[in-house]
Amino acid sequence: MKNSRLMILAILLLAGILITQLNQIPNLNKQLLQAKSTLKQAKTNQKQSQTIVSSPQSQQDHVSKSTKIVTSFVKTFSNQPTSSYPETLKGLASQRVINELTQTFAPSVTFSHKAHYDVPIVAIKNAWGSDLEYLVIAKSDAQSVAYTITYDTDEKQVTDMSRLTLKGAFDNEK
Repeated sequence: MKNSRLMILAILLLAGILITQLNQIPNLNKQLLQAKSTLKQAKTNQKQSQTIVSSPQSQQDHVSKSTKIVTSFVKTFSNQPTSSYPETLKGLASQRVINELTQTFAPSVTFSHKAHYDVPIVAIKNAWGSDLEYLVIAKSDAQSVAYTITYDTDEKQVTDMSRLTLKGAFDNEK
């Protein structure tokens, strides 16, 4: 009789442990999925880093192509009328950047016709990651204008820009 009570107690104890463990399975599945997602992201980041480090020529070519696109972008918006921005800048910049250019960033020249801008300086501020940051100076006979431009290599377009004030060597003092 005593053995049967011990057996029943042991069975109830084991059943309680089994039920507790079964209740934890969904929580453990969530943790497993989260860990797999984190591992996948870490592997992707490691692969990107290894690619950049192991093939600097590839990264340099990548940056060179992006620099040419940014230079073309600045020449295009600097030397086109503001009304043509939606057509001429499509594909080169995000819609938000095109809207900002149309409203606020268009170079202002006090002459009756728009001056021609050259782009003598396109300097890279940050060459790592999917967003490249540039410092660009556009220069005309009347003024020089500096911009910081963010180019997204995944989207292959300018995603952000801001106009800077120039002091010193690029001021056209006449």
